[in-house]
Order: sequence, then C-alpha cells, then structure tokens
Amino acid sequence: MADWWTTDATHDPALTSWVESAQGHADFPIQNLPIGLFSPSGLAPRIGVAIGDRILDLRACADAGLLPDDLAAACRGSVVNDLLGLPADRRRALRHGVSGLLSDPAHRSAAAFLHAAADCTLHVPARIGDYTDFYVGIHHANNVGRQFRPDNPLLPNYKYVPIGYHGRASSIRASGVPLRRPLGQRKPPEADAPVVGPTTRLDYELELGVWIGPGNALGTPIPIAQAADHVAGFCLLNDWSARDFQAWEYQPLGPFLAKNFQSTISPWIVTAEAMAPFRMAQPARPQGDPQPLPYLLDPGDQAHGALALTLEAWLLTARMREAGGTPVRLSRGPATSMYWTVQQIVAHHASNGCNLNPGDLLGTGTISAPTSDGFGSLMELSIGGKEPITLPNGETRAFVEDGDEIILRAHASAPGRVSIGLGECRAMVMPAP
Repeated sequence: MADWWTTDATHDPALTSWVESAQGHADFPIQNLPIGLFSPSGLAPRIGVAIGDRILDLRACADAGLLPDDLAAACRGSVVNDLLGLPADRRRALRHGVSGLLSDPAHRSAAAFLHAAADCTLHVPARIGDYTDFYVGIHHANNVGRQFRPDNPLLPNYKYVPIGYHGRASSIRASGVPLRRPLGQRKPPEADAPVVGPTTRLDYELELGVWIGPGNALGTPIPIAQAADHVAGFCLLNDWSARDFQAWEYQPLGPFLAKNFQSTISPWIVTAEAMAPFRMAQPARPQGDPQPLPYLLDPGDQAHGALALTLEAWLLTARMREAGGTPVRLSRGPATSMYWTVQQIVAHHASNGCNLNPGDLLGTGTISAPTSDGFGSLMELSIGGKEPITLPNGETRAFVEDGDEIILRAHASAPGRVSIGLGECRAMVMPAP
C-alpha cells in the first residue's frame, strides 16, 4: 500500500470533470471528492460525494453497477460508518472509481445521479459513537492560560501529552442547524453564590474535526507509525463554549455543561486521501521543548504529519444581515499552529488500549495563530471580554450575541496543486428558551 502522503492520478492538477461547476470551485473541484450524507427533496438520506455545486448519489451508482461489490455495499448505508471503516486501500479504490466516473466523458450518463446541492439537506454524516476534544493549539492554550495564570500559562504536562477530554456526541449538529443559547449555572465575580440563567459569555472555537476510520480492538494500542491508517478524513468543528459556565464548573473534572450543549461541524468529510498533496513537515519544536516520548514519535509523521490548511472564522451579525451586508472575517491562520499532529492524538488516544471505532470524531481543540489576526476564539480576541473588538459597522463584540452567525472555513493549498476546501461550518445563535 502507498504511503499515506503519496499522491496519484486523482490529484493531478490537469484533471477536469464533465461537471462544469467543478472547474475552479473553491471547495469541491474533482481533486477533492469529499463524502457526506444528504437528502434530495422527498428522499431518505443517502451517501454522496460533493463535486462543484452538485452531489453524486453513491447509492444510485452502486445500484447501477458502477462500483465494485464491496464498495457498493458500504455506499448503500444510511450513514457513512461502514465506508469509513474500510481499509485505506479500499477507500482509495472508491476515490479512483468516483474520480473516473466524473472525469471521463464516457460516463456522462452518471449525470442522472447528480443532485443540485442547493436543493438537498446535508446531515451529520456518521453515527458518532464517541467524541473526544483535544487541546493541541498551543497558542490558544497559551492565550487562555495566561488569562488565569499569567506567570505559568501552560501546565507542566502540556508538552509531554496531548491533552483531551471526552465530549458529548449526541449534541453534534451539521452546519446550518441553529444553536440555542444554553442555560446553566455561573458565578458572577461580585456574587456570593452562583445563579442560573443564559450564558453571558458564549464563544466559538475554530477547530478541525478528525473522523476515525477502521479503529482498533479494545486493549490493542495503535502504534504511531500506523495511526494514519485509522484517520479517514477531516471536517471543520465549532466546539461552542459557555465561558462563564466553564470557569465555575471545570474544577476538578473539566468541562461539562459549558461544552455539551452543541457542537457544529461542516457536513463533508474531506478524506485523508484527498489531503495527501497538502501534507507537510511538522514544525520543529522550540529549542528547549522536550522531544515526544517514543510512542508518539515517528519519522514519517514528523516529515508529513502537518496539514497545509488555512483556517478562517467569520461573523455575520443580525444588524449586518438586516442591512444586506456580508460577513466580516474575525481571524485567519494556519493549521500548523497545532503542537501535536493528528496522528499523535490518535496514537495517544488508543495508547492505553481504548478502542476507537469507525465514525468516532476527534476535535483538535482551538487552533490559533501566534498573532491576534489568527486567534480562534472571541475569548482571545477580546482578552476575556476586557477589550471588545469593533466591527466595520461600528458594532462591538466581547462574546457571541443572539442573532450572530459564526462561519468557519478552511482551504488546503500547496505549490502546483489545485486548492480544495472543507466546506462551511456555520450556525446562528438563537435566544435562550
């Protein structure tokens, strides 16, 4: 099997599709081919592939005999778990098959299996058994830690172990589903006792989501050199946070109601195979930082484990919307601000024998750049609410307000390659019940 960073004919910059909208599409040219779950009007959810502004119905392709039998079975599912659980070489075979269908003019008859994306509903693609959120954005960790521990923002374990916690899978929603401002317990600084009510410090978090592929048996760790075999793909993830709830409840067991009310994901899984041209060396650690322990250190991962992705967060307020305005960008920064690679967090997660399953979702944690124009949360941009940011229309924001819509975007690019995107991750905040 080819190395996970190896490119092939499906990545060829000269490759084009007979689907006209794929040419020059910002997110979904033929070099991408992300997998998702969609409902055409009046039909049940089915697995599809995004191509330009269209969606190819993989169930229909399977029923028409256009896919090998083992792939056809996985593509007929009501969720993508079986497809994600395929070995990497079979996922690669599916990619090659779909690429051929959409690039070879002899297969134009497959146009009968295309749907206009604008006419379809997109869903959370997998039945997510478990969700784990990590904390690998070191600049975010420094920025937030500095607000609570100015002299010691990072705890001693941060540079030795990928920090994570188990989140709530049941409240993950696809892009476009509104967020209801959560109720909870918080303790205002001037009060002697906590109060219950809507959060006053609602925040977004700009993260990558990592979809697990085949996974491992209980009690069997995943070696770091094999971790990439268990990464099926990527999405964007907004792990909404109620900062006031979090400050009151997080000791001694960590986040709870501050995090579990809803997380929003972009609905398309950009496969690990699609990301092969955008692999790059993991940035060297600062001088004096410890080397990763042996179970987290692999030459291939260090040489190819980082992602050439640019991440962006945008805001559309209710006033902007009413005035017919467009979103304003809050931040823009690289995914290389991750202190640990995706493969390292997978290997660490399974290092104690914890079993990962197809369709499990991991979050990287907030990814922030070293400077404020790349901060991945309002907690950082407003310095904990002390310095609200001013928007072009004169509005100010310390935290997210009702009627605000947060939009996350990401694009992968590399010299000589066709750029691909992860699609939008967006949700509007509705008032508390």
